[in-house]
Amino acid sequence: MSTETLSFQAEVSRLLDIVAHALYSEKEVFLRELISNAADACDKHRYLSLTEPETAGPAATYAVTLSVDEEAKTLTISDNGIGMSRQELIDNLGTIANSGTGKFVANLTGDAKKDLSLIGQFGVGFYSSFMVADKVTVLSRRAGEATAHAWESDGRGSFQISEASRDIHGTDITLHLKAEATEFLHEYRLENVVRRYADHVALPVKLGDKTLNDASALWAKSKSEVSEEQLQGFYTHLSHDTEAPFATIQIRAEGTLEYSALLFAPKTRPFDLFDPDRKHGVKLYVRRVFITDEAKELLPGYLRFVKGVVDSADLPLNVSRELLQASPLMGKIRSGLVKKILGEIGKKADSEDYTAFWEAFGPVLKEGLYEDFENRETLLKLARFRTTNGDGWTSLADYVTRMKEGQEAIYVASGDDLAALRSSPQLEGFKAKGVEVLLLTDPIDEFWLPSVPAFENKQFKSVTRGAASDLDKISGGEEKPVEDTGNLSDVIAAIKLALGTKVKDVRPSKRLTDSACCLVADEGDMDLRFERLMRQHKRVEEAAPRVLELNPGHEAIKGLADKQKNGADITDAAWLLLDQARILDGEPPLDAAAFARRLSALLG
Repeated sequence: MSTETLSFQAEVSRLLDIVAHALYSEKEVFLRELISNAADACDKHRYLSLTEPETAGPAATYAVTLSVDEEAKTLTISDNGIGMSRQELIDNLGTIANSGTGKFVANLTGDAKKDLSLIGQFGVGFYSSFMVADKVTVLSRRAGEATAHAWESDGRGSFQISEASRDIHGTDITLHLKAEATEFLHEYRLENVVRRYADHVALPVKLGDKTLNDASALWAKSKSEVSEEQLQGFYTHLSHDTEAPFATIQIRAEGTLEYSALLFAPKTRPFDLFDPDRKHGVKLYVRRVFITDEAKELLPGYLRFVKGVVDSADLPLNVSRELLQASPLMGKIRSGLVKKILGEIGKKADSEDYTAFWEAFGPVLKEGLYEDFENRETLLKLARFRTTNGDGWTSLADYVTRMKEGQEAIYVASGDDLAALRSSPQLEGFKAKGVEVLLLTDPIDEFWLPSVPAFENKQFKSVTRGAASDLDKISGGEEKPVEDTGNLSDVIAAIKLALGTKVKDVRPSKRLTDSACCLVADEGDMDLRFERLMRQHKRVEEAAPRVLELNPGHEAIKGLADKQKNGADITDAAWLLLDQARILDGEPPLDAAAFARRLSALLG
């Protein structure tokens, strides 16, 4: 029987060194990870026995079994789940890069406690075995195959794989324990870890004839029957997050449609929240039989951070992907889940934890403003925004209570950087009037705003679009008297002539109080930042010409008026004004070399 030696992929040495040493203070986590993997393998075989019985064979009495050999100093975790083929052993255990190792290493902080929580997030849980073992042997037989295979490694850069024998499908993972980890040969220690981390696993975890865990489906129990410790254990099992969740949602729907659910909204953002390939975190069961952990139909994309289990009594056990997509029952379950989740989040919207939750998941929840018309009003109430009124977050309801007399709209400004946005010249007139402006820095803001007409009958209006005539209707602030230069119309005409098609129009501004000029989108045109995003994604070829607004009271504009009156050429000054406005808006000068030449000439 031949044995083949293969090498781990890149970065394995660093990863295994981190797992074995930096995270060693929490070494018992290895058992949580291996039991979780074994339970998942049993779930997959149960489902395969329903959908492909000719391949998988009949369902079994599933269990995870622990066994120890004190003389050999080994601990073995066995299951009778779906098992792995030779290629799957290589792909799943040898090709670590497939589990996101590059991102794992990049996200390490050096803090062992924080880095520990990354193990499960990045799918490298199996490698936690090397925290306690100096050699790991995996014996596995894939359901439907006659041959088993053995995988073995000391975690030092390579592994061996060979043919082996196993009576039935499933996997045995044998850990050859280090001298300092022999505590895991003792029953009381194993029972303690299993009770802490795997009490909620819905199949028995055994040591000999003794069952160490509760082995019941928590989601099928009433709230009064489930302790906080059990909930936390179940959440950690699902998410590998050792921190308590932000919200726990327990649902039991009865009547014409019966289903139960146990869902969790986390506190901290997972690393892959915006990864297009990210899997949803909710598992679908039918009458306590695992069906799939990829039922995207259960929740909309903007709730992809939610973890948990949904168990339906009305779907058929052999439900297919096509049926999930077309089933009206799934639509009803989805609607009920979304309303319940948003309702539970809303109950905590005034809590101290909500700010951190919103900072982590607000950009994703705002996708719902664009996608989910049915729940838009609820999401608007949950939304929080930075504004020109201090450094904190505010709700739209609170913003409306602070609106000025004569103010009819909710004003917004969008950009990529909060600090730059606060100093934007387009805000000057609004600040002078004491009008609060929402500061939007998430890319999704450009998509939901056009689709949301108003909040409490107050329209959203961009301060970078259209004329600022609204300011005339709003009381408050001090108006700066503008001296009549007597030549402003001539200056505007000269600048229009100089800039030609590079601007859509040149006009005096009511929004500027301190800056000389700024660029704005004309009424009905695409907003500045939205157009920039469209150009980045190749949806728009080039920038449309914008309106250049001038501050009639600024010394630079008055100086140009004097020069214009005396017959001077202000062409270079016109281009400098346009480039200055572009720079303030986060864009480069139209012609960097020409800008430098004109600026040098001005300084000279």
